[in-house]
This record gives sequence, structure tokens and C-alpha cells, in this order.
Amino acid sequence: MQFGIFTVSDITTDPTTGRTPSEAERIQAVLAIARKAEEVGLDVFALGEHHNPPFFSSSPTTTLAYVAAQTSTLQLSTATTLITTNDPVKIAEDYAMLQHLAGGRVDLTLGRGNTGPVYPWFGQDIRDGIPLAVENYALLRRLWDTEVVDWKGKYRTPLQGFTSTPRPLDGVAPFVWHGSIRSPQIAEQAAYYGDGFFANHIFWPPEHTKRMVEFYRGRFAHHGHGDADQAIVGLGGQVFMRKNSQDAVAEFRPYFDDAPVYGHGPSLEEFSRETPLTVGSPQQVIERTLVFRDYVGDYQRQLFLVDHAGLPLKTVLEQLDILGEEVVPVLRREFAARKPAHVPDAPTHAARVAARRAATPAPEEVRA
Repeated sequence: MQFGIFTVSDITTDPTTGRTPSEAERIQAVLAIARKAEEVGLDVFALGEHHNPPFFSSSPTTTLAYVAAQTSTLQLSTATTLITTNDPVKIAEDYAMLQHLAGGRVDLTLGRGNTGPVYPWFGQDIRDGIPLAVENYALLRRLWDTEVVDWKGKYRTPLQGFTSTPRPLDGVAPFVWHGSIRSPQIAEQAAYYGDGFFANHIFWPPEHTKRMVEFYRGRFAHHGHGDADQAIVGLGGQVFMRKNSQDAVAEFRPYFDDAPVYGHGPSLEEFSRETPLTVGSPQQVIERTLVFRDYVGDYQRQLFLVDHAGLPLKTVLEQLDILGEEVVPVLRREFAARKPAHVPDAPTHAARVAARRAATPAPEEVRA
């Protein structure tokens, strides 16, 4: 199982100091966070995509390429690549290029995003969100799987004899997760292609996440990709930890109360009861995370959000130390001990290349 962190790239005022970092400071902070994630032994760093303040990450591939050059083992991903408003041709080329630069340490999470105005900014209509996601992904798959593409659809100009460059590394495209909070159509799309399904798992109660993952698993099996419990599932989550749970709650409360996304609503205690947000000791985070398996089954990727709501860099790096030293080693052992042998590991480029080669007959076998 893979463990890591994701960032939504928000630039938020620290409510305890009143200071707002500059874009330059926040970008450098995220780079430091990514390096720290590898240093403490995490597997994945994922970066969101936004095109509006208060976020900075308008070009995830640029940032991830820089991170790739400064790391050696970290899997690089996105915490949403906008499949609706990005041109599939550009996605195909950008992420294949990143795949080459990172030596295969790349996958991506496709989603529709949560900012309605982004659609007209890129010449699209939000009412077409689901059909855009379906058509654009079908084209993206064609561009990666087929060298010369002739294609015609509804939402962009046709392609004739087009080859996306560079071609995917080793002939294997980056693995795709389809991210969704509430859209069964996206879960169906993930299941149809045999791709991964990433349930954000942040703002909704466990019962909702359970229903979405069960639907995806059932459709994955229906489309012939394996048993339902072999479907590839990832979860998001939010944590804030200190040695003593009371200290964690006291320190995090002002950040929660003023957070642009969920502040000024339910109390920290209410939100923690109703969603997977865990604010407390490392042991509480371990116990809460292990419960996720009870309602989604064995899954392959767990990402935590730790750098949002104005938390200073020093605090975020301390959170990563706790994750790497006290939390993730225990979770690795516990999840591994409970996983049946027939449930697959998280996809990696090396494993997918090996599987492709094993499924492709050697030239002498073809001649025979």
C-alpha cells in the first residue's frame, strides 16, 4: 500500500499571526514539503490544479518535473488534473514528458475540479462537465494507446493522422486515477477502463464514501477487470497531530475555524465526528485510518492533507516527521498483514511494464 500527502496549493493567511505568505514563499514551501515527504519515507506526493486565487498551482507538470529532479523514489501524482477544461492532447503530451523526466515515477488523478468559473475561462460550459470528462478521457486514452490517431468528437476540432509526442515511456502510459466526491458517472468511467478510483474522502461521511467505492467495485467486476475486491482504490484524508491529543486540538482549532473551505460552519468536533478528519495523537490517527478498510475494503493508496488552512511550513514539516516516524510504519504493517494475497498492490510503472511484457508473446512465439 502506498502512503503519501497531497496539497491543494492554497495560499491562506495564518490566523494566529495574521500573515499571508507570498506566492513565491508558498511555492518554495511546497517544494520543501515534497522533499521532506521522500526524506521521511512516504511514497507519494500529489499536487492539485487550480487557475484562480487563493491557489498557485496552475501548472502541476512544471512543479512536479522540478520535484522529480530533486527526488529519487517519490511517486509524483496530481490531486486533480482537470480533464474537462484541459485539452486532452496537451494532457497526453505533458504527462508523457513528465513520465520520461521522472523515470516513470508518475501517475495522475483526473477530475472535474470544484471551481465553476474555470469552465468559461477555458472556453467550456459547466453544464457539459460530465460529457466533457467522458469524451476527453476517451481521446486521452486513444492518444496514449495508439500512435497515429484519427478522431472526431463534439467538444474539440477533429484530429487526422495525429501522433502525440513523446510517446509514453516503455510503451506504458501513466496510470490514471479518476477522482470524484459525488459523481457515480466518474466512478463508472474508472470501472469501464479498469483504472483506479480515488475517493476524496474529506467532506463527506463514511457512509457516502462506502457507497461510491462499492459502486465502483461492482462496475469494475461487471466490466471484466477482476473481482470487486481487486479494484484499485485510493482515499484522501486530513490529519493534524501532536503527542497529546489536547495539544493537537488546541493548536489546530484556529486554523480549522478560519479555513476558507470548511471554516465558519460545523465545529471542529462535529466535523471530526462526521468526516475522516482526525485531530489528535499519532495513535488516534493510526486507529482512525485502519477503520477506513472496514467500509471500503482493502485499498491501494492513502494520501493525507497536511499543509492547508495557513499552517506554517515549520508545523507542516513537523507533521511529516510524525507521519514518517510514528504513523506510516505502523499502518504499513497493519494493512499488509490484513491484505489477502489476491488483492493487487498499488500500480507502479515498473510493475505495469513487467505485466505488459509478460502478456506480450516473444517474436519467436509469434512466428511459431
